Amino acid sequence: MAAAKPLVPVIVGPTAVGKTAVAAALARRWTIAVISADSRQVYRGLDLGTAKPEAAVLRAVPHLGIDLVEPGERYSAGRFARDASGWLGALDAGRRPVVVGGTGLYIRALVDGLFHEPPLEPARRARLARWTSRAERLAGWASRLDPAYTGGGRQRAARAVEIALLTGRPLSWWQSEARAESVMRPWYVRLTVPRAVLHQRIAARTGAMLAAGWIEEVRHVLARGVSPAAPGLDAVGYREIVRHLQGKLDAARLSEAIVTSTRRYAKRQETWFRHQLGRDALVTLDATAPADELAKRLIELWERDPT
Repeated sequence: MAAAKPLVPVIVGPTAVGKTAVAAALARRWTIAVISADSRQVYRGLDLGTAKPEAAVLRAVPHLGIDLVEPGERYSAGRFARDASGWLGALDAGRRPVVVGGTGLYIRALVDGLFHEPPLEPARRARLARWTSRAERLAGWASRLDPAYTGGGRQRAARAVEIALLTGRPLSWWQSEARAESVMRPWYVRLTVPRAVLHQRIAARTGAMLAAGWIEEVRHVLARGVSPAAPGLDAVGYREIVRHLQGKLDAARLSEAIVTSTRRYAKRQETWFRHQLGRDALVTLDATAPADELAKRLIELWERDPT
Protein backbone atom coordinates (compact mmCIF):
# COMPACT_ATOMS: atom_id res chain seq x y z
CA MET A 1 0.00 0.00 0.00
CA ALA A 2 1.32 3.42 -0.97
CA ALA A 3 2.10 5.80 1.88
CA ALA A 4 -0.41 8.57 2.43
CA LYS A 5 0.62 11.93 1.06
CA PRO A 6 1.62 14.32 3.84
CA LEU A 7 -0.70 17.11 4.87
CA VAL A 8 1.23 20.39 4.61
CA PRO A 9 0.27 23.87 5.84
CA VAL A 10 0.19 26.33 2.92
CA ILE A 11 0.13 29.99 3.99
CA VAL A 12 -1.16 32.24 1.22
CA GLY A 13 -2.38 35.79 0.77
CA PRO A 14 -1.66 38.99 -1.14
CA THR A 15 1.65 40.78 -1.08
CA ALA A 16 2.30 42.77 2.12
CA VAL A 17 -0.38 40.92 4.10
CA GLY A 18 2.23 39.50 6.50
CA LYS A 19 2.94 35.93 5.36
CA THR A 20 6.66 36.10 6.14
CA ALA A 21 6.04 37.43 9.65
CA VAL A 22 3.55 34.65 10.40
CA ALA A 23 5.98 32.00 9.15
CA ALA A 24 8.73 33.45 11.37
CA ALA A 25 6.38 33.42 14.37
CA LEU A 26 5.36 29.86 13.55
CA ALA A 27 9.02 28.84 13.54
CA ARG A 28 9.27 29.89 17.19
CA ARG A 29 6.70 27.22 18.07
CA TRP A 30 7.29 24.49 15.51
CA THR A 31 10.48 23.10 14.00
CA ILE A 32 9.81 23.96 10.38
CA ALA A 33 11.35 24.44 6.97
CA VAL A 34 9.77 27.11 4.77
CA ILE A 35 9.19 26.37 1.11
CA SER A 36 8.87 29.76 -0.56
CA ALA A 37 6.23 29.79 -3.30
CA ASP A 38 7.21 33.21 -4.61
CA SER A 39 8.14 33.58 -8.27
CA ARG A 40 10.44 36.57 -7.61
CA GLN A 41 12.30 35.41 -4.51
CA VAL A 42 13.94 32.73 -6.67
CA TYR A 43 16.23 35.42 -8.12
CA ARG A 44 19.60 36.10 -6.54
CA GLY A 45 20.31 39.77 -5.96
CA LEU A 46 16.66 40.83 -6.07
CA ASP A 47 16.26 41.10 -2.32
CA LEU A 48 14.62 44.34 -1.27
CA GLY A 49 11.88 44.44 -3.87
CA THR A 50 10.89 40.81 -3.36
CA ALA A 51 10.66 41.23 0.43
CA LYS A 52 12.90 38.28 1.20
CA PRO A 53 13.09 37.35 4.89
CA GLU A 54 15.74 39.12 6.91
CA ALA A 55 19.15 37.48 7.24
CA ALA A 56 18.52 36.52 10.88
CA VAL A 57 15.35 34.65 9.90
CA LEU A 58 17.14 32.86 7.06
CA ARG A 59 19.88 31.77 9.47
CA ALA A 60 17.40 30.50 12.06
CA VAL A 61 14.93 28.73 9.76
CA PRO A 62 15.73 26.74 6.60
CA HIS A 63 14.16 28.44 3.58
CA LEU A 64 13.92 26.59 0.28
CA GLY A 65 13.00 28.30 -2.97
CA ILE A 66 15.03 31.48 -2.39
CA ASP A 67 18.08 32.60 -4.43
CA LEU A 68 17.92 29.76 -6.95
CA VAL A 69 18.74 31.48 -10.25
CA GLU A 70 20.24 34.67 -11.65
CA PRO A 71 18.05 37.49 -12.97
CA GLY A 72 17.46 36.81 -16.63
CA GLU A 73 17.02 33.06 -16.21
CA ARG A 74 13.51 31.77 -16.54
CA TYR A 75 12.14 29.74 -13.64
CA SER A 76 8.73 28.20 -14.28
CA ALA A 77 5.93 26.89 -12.08
CA GLY A 78 6.70 23.41 -13.33
CA ARG A 79 10.33 23.70 -12.33
CA PHE A 80 9.28 24.97 -8.92
CA ALA A 81 6.96 22.01 -8.44
CA ARG A 82 9.72 19.56 -9.36
CA ASP A 83 12.20 21.24 -7.04
CA ALA A 84 9.71 21.58 -4.18
CA SER A 85 8.69 17.94 -4.49
CA GLY A 86 12.33 17.03 -4.00
CA TRP A 87 12.69 19.36 -1.02
CA LEU A 88 9.63 17.83 0.62
CA GLY A 89 11.06 14.35 0.24
CA ALA A 90 14.49 15.31 1.59
CA LEU A 91 13.48 17.06 4.82
CA ASP A 92 14.54 15.60 8.14
CA ALA A 93 11.77 13.64 9.82
CA GLY A 94 11.55 16.08 12.71
CA ARG A 95 11.18 19.20 10.55
CA ARG A 96 7.71 20.15 9.36
CA PRO A 97 7.39 21.70 5.87
CA VAL A 98 5.34 24.88 5.54
CA VAL A 99 4.67 26.35 2.10
CA VAL A 100 4.53 30.16 2.15
CA GLY A 101 3.87 32.40 -0.81
CA GLY A 102 1.66 34.45 -3.03
CA THR A 103 2.33 32.99 -6.48
CA GLY A 104 -0.82 31.05 -7.19
CA LEU A 105 0.53 29.11 -10.17
CA TYR A 106 3.47 27.84 -8.13
CA ILE A 107 1.15 26.61 -5.41
CA ARG A 108 -1.23 25.06 -7.91
CA ALA A 109 1.61 23.25 -9.69
CA LEU A 110 2.89 21.81 -6.41
CA VAL A 111 -0.52 20.87 -4.99
CA ASP A 112 -2.12 19.53 -8.16
CA GLY A 113 0.98 17.83 -9.53
CA LEU A 114 3.33 18.48 -12.41
CA PHE A 115 2.51 18.05 -16.04
CA HIS A 116 4.81 15.90 -18.13
CA GLU A 117 6.44 18.45 -20.40
CA PRO A 118 7.30 17.08 -23.84
CA PRO A 119 10.87 17.39 -25.07
CA LEU A 120 11.53 20.79 -26.64
CA GLU A 121 14.13 20.98 -29.40
CA PRO A 122 16.94 23.18 -28.01
CA ALA A 123 17.82 25.12 -31.16
CA ARG A 124 14.20 26.06 -31.90
CA ARG A 125 13.68 26.93 -28.25
CA ALA A 126 16.70 29.26 -28.25
CA ARG A 127 15.55 31.04 -31.42
CA LEU A 128 12.06 31.48 -30.00
CA ALA A 129 13.48 32.81 -26.71
CA ARG A 130 15.37 35.50 -28.60
CA TRP A 131 12.13 36.56 -30.27
CA THR A 132 9.99 36.56 -27.12
CA SER A 133 12.61 38.59 -25.24
CA ARG A 134 11.99 41.57 -27.51
CA ALA A 135 8.53 40.94 -29.00
CA GLU A 136 5.87 43.58 -28.53
CA ARG A 137 2.33 42.62 -27.46
CA LEU A 138 3.60 39.25 -26.22
CA ALA A 139 0.54 38.80 -24.01
CA GLY A 140 -1.65 39.15 -27.09
CA TRP A 141 0.22 36.33 -28.80
CA ALA A 142 -0.10 34.18 -25.67
CA SER A 143 -3.87 34.76 -25.59
CA ARG A 144 -4.24 33.86 -29.26
CA LEU A 145 -2.22 30.67 -28.89
CA ASP A 146 -3.84 29.63 -25.59
CA PRO A 147 -7.42 30.86 -24.97
CA ALA A 148 -7.02 29.89 -21.30
CA TYR A 149 -4.08 32.26 -20.79
CA THR A 150 -5.00 34.73 -18.04
CA GLY A 151 -1.99 37.04 -18.00
CA GLY A 152 0.80 37.45 -15.48
CA GLY A 153 3.78 39.18 -17.05
CA ARG A 154 6.23 38.60 -19.90
CA GLN A 155 7.76 35.47 -18.43
CA ARG A 156 4.41 33.70 -18.22
CA ALA A 157 3.42 34.95 -21.66
CA ALA A 158 6.70 33.70 -23.14
CA ARG A 159 6.12 30.30 -21.56
CA ALA A 160 2.62 30.06 -23.07
CA VAL A 161 3.95 31.03 -26.52
CA GLU A 162 6.87 28.60 -26.28
CA ILE A 163 4.79 25.57 -25.34
CA ALA A 164 2.10 26.28 -27.91
CA LEU A 165 4.49 26.83 -30.84
CA LEU A 166 6.96 24.06 -30.03
CA THR A 167 4.43 21.34 -29.14
CA GLY A 168 1.36 22.23 -31.19
CA ARG A 169 -0.83 22.29 -28.07
CA PRO A 170 -1.47 25.14 -25.63
CA LEU A 171 0.03 25.13 -22.15
CA SER A 172 -3.43 24.82 -20.59
CA TRP A 173 -3.91 21.49 -22.43
CA TRP A 174 -0.67 20.07 -21.06
CA GLN A 175 -1.54 21.26 -17.58
CA SER A 176 -4.93 19.53 -17.62
CA GLU A 177 -4.28 16.42 -19.72
CA ALA A 178 -0.69 15.44 -18.91
CA ARG A 179 -0.66 15.96 -15.18
CA ALA A 180 1.16 13.67 -12.76
CA GLU A 181 0.10 12.95 -9.19
CA SER A 182 1.02 15.50 -6.54
CA VAL A 183 3.21 14.66 -3.54
CA MET A 184 1.28 16.48 -0.80
CA ARG A 185 -2.14 17.48 0.46
CA PRO A 186 -2.62 21.20 1.21
CA TRP A 187 -3.98 22.66 4.42
CA TYR A 188 -4.56 26.21 3.27
CA VAL A 189 -4.24 29.18 5.59
CA ARG A 190 -5.39 32.32 3.78
CA LEU A 191 -4.37 35.62 5.39
CA THR A 192 -6.62 38.60 4.75
CA VAL A 193 -6.93 42.19 5.90
CA PRO A 194 -9.41 44.96 4.97
CA ARG A 195 -8.53 46.62 1.67
CA ALA A 196 -7.65 49.95 3.34
CA VAL A 197 -5.24 48.24 5.73
CA LEU A 198 -3.55 46.37 2.90
CA HIS A 199 -3.14 49.60 0.96
CA GLN A 200 -1.53 51.25 3.98
CA ARG A 201 0.87 48.33 4.37
CA ILE A 202 1.77 48.42 0.68
CA ALA A 203 2.52 52.15 0.82
CA ALA A 204 4.58 51.83 4.01
CA ARG A 205 6.56 48.87 2.71
CA THR A 206 7.25 50.57 -0.63
CA GLY A 207 8.61 53.62 1.17
CA ALA A 208 10.80 51.46 3.39
CA MET A 209 12.15 49.48 0.43
CA LEU A 210 13.06 52.63 -1.49
CA ALA A 211 14.72 54.13 1.60
CA ALA A 212 16.72 50.92 2.08
CA GLY A 213 18.28 51.15 -1.39
CA TRP A 214 15.91 49.44 -3.81
CA ILE A 215 16.91 51.73 -6.69
CA GLU A 216 20.59 50.96 -6.13
CA GLU A 217 19.78 47.25 -6.07
CA VAL A 218 18.26 47.51 -9.54
CA ARG A 219 21.07 49.74 -10.78
CA HIS A 220 23.60 47.12 -9.65
CA VAL A 221 21.78 44.31 -11.45
CA LEU A 222 21.60 46.30 -14.69
CA ALA A 223 25.29 47.18 -14.39
CA ARG A 224 26.06 43.46 -14.51
CA GLY A 225 24.63 43.35 -18.03
CA VAL A 226 21.18 41.96 -17.22
CA SER A 227 18.59 43.09 -19.76
CA PRO A 228 15.99 45.57 -18.44
CA ALA A 229 13.30 43.21 -19.79
CA ALA A 230 14.83 40.09 -18.25
CA PRO A 231 12.84 37.68 -16.07
CA GLY A 232 12.97 39.02 -12.55
CA LEU A 233 13.17 42.66 -13.55
CA ASP A 234 9.68 42.45 -15.06
CA ALA A 235 8.17 42.14 -11.57
CA VAL A 236 5.98 44.74 -9.93
CA GLY A 237 8.15 47.55 -8.60
CA TYR A 238 11.25 46.46 -10.49
CA ARG A 239 9.82 47.43 -13.84
CA GLU A 240 8.89 50.87 -12.50
CA ILE A 241 12.42 51.38 -11.18
CA VAL A 242 13.87 50.26 -14.53
CA ARG A 243 11.71 52.89 -16.24
CA HIS A 244 12.94 55.46 -13.73
CA LEU A 245 16.58 54.60 -14.43
CA GLN A 246 15.88 54.83 -18.16
CA GLY A 247 14.56 58.36 -17.67
CA LYS A 248 10.96 57.37 -18.43
CA LEU A 249 9.56 57.87 -14.92
CA ASP A 250 10.64 60.78 -12.74
CA ALA A 251 11.61 60.37 -9.10
CA ALA A 252 8.60 62.29 -7.81
CA ARG A 253 6.19 59.76 -9.32
CA LEU A 254 8.16 56.58 -8.70
CA SER A 255 6.79 55.61 -5.30
CA GLU A 256 3.21 56.29 -6.33
CA ALA A 257 3.65 54.23 -9.50
CA ILE A 258 5.01 51.27 -7.53
CA VAL A 259 2.22 51.49 -4.95
CA THR A 260 -0.43 51.59 -7.68
CA SER A 261 1.01 48.57 -9.48
CA THR A 262 1.38 46.67 -6.21
CA ARG A 263 -2.24 47.33 -5.25
CA ARG A 264 -3.39 45.98 -8.60
CA TYR A 265 -1.22 42.91 -8.18
CA ALA A 266 -2.55 42.32 -4.66
CA LYS A 267 -6.11 42.53 -5.96
CA ARG A 268 -5.36 39.88 -8.60
CA GLN A 269 -3.81 37.67 -5.93
CA GLU A 270 -6.82 38.01 -3.65
CA THR A 271 -9.19 37.16 -6.49
CA TRP A 272 -7.13 34.13 -7.46
CA PHE A 273 -6.94 32.72 -3.94
CA ARG A 274 -10.61 33.39 -3.28
CA HIS A 275 -11.71 31.45 -6.35
CA GLN A 276 -9.01 28.82 -6.87
CA LEU A 277 -8.31 27.27 -3.49
CA GLY A 278 -11.63 25.53 -3.04
CA ARG A 279 -13.03 24.76 0.39
CA ASP A 280 -11.00 21.73 1.44
CA ALA A 281 -8.92 22.28 4.58
CA LEU A 282 -9.17 26.06 4.24
CA VAL A 283 -8.58 28.38 7.19
CA THR A 284 -9.00 32.14 6.86
CA LEU A 285 -7.28 34.39 9.40
CA ASP A 286 -7.59 38.14 9.87
CA ALA A 287 -4.00 39.33 9.55
CA THR A 288 -4.63 42.61 11.34
CA ALA A 289 -3.75 40.61 14.47
CA PRO A 290 -0.06 40.35 15.50
CA ALA A 291 1.94 37.59 13.83
CA ASP A 292 2.48 35.74 17.12
CA GLU A 293 -1.27 35.57 17.71
CA LEU A 294 -1.86 34.34 14.19
CA ALA A 295 0.76 31.61 14.55
CA LYS A 296 -0.78 30.51 17.85
CA ARG A 297 -4.26 30.41 16.28
CA LEU A 298 -2.96 28.45 13.30
CA ILE A 299 -1.47 25.80 15.57
CA GLU A 300 -4.67 25.57 17.61
CA LEU A 301 -6.72 24.96 14.46
CA TRP A 302 -4.22 22.43 13.14
CA GLU A 303 -4.18 20.44 16.36
CA ARG A 304 -7.95 20.51 16.59
CA ASP A 305 -8.55 18.98 13.16
CA PRO A 306 -5.73 19.11 10.61
CA THR A 307 -7.58 16.93 8.11
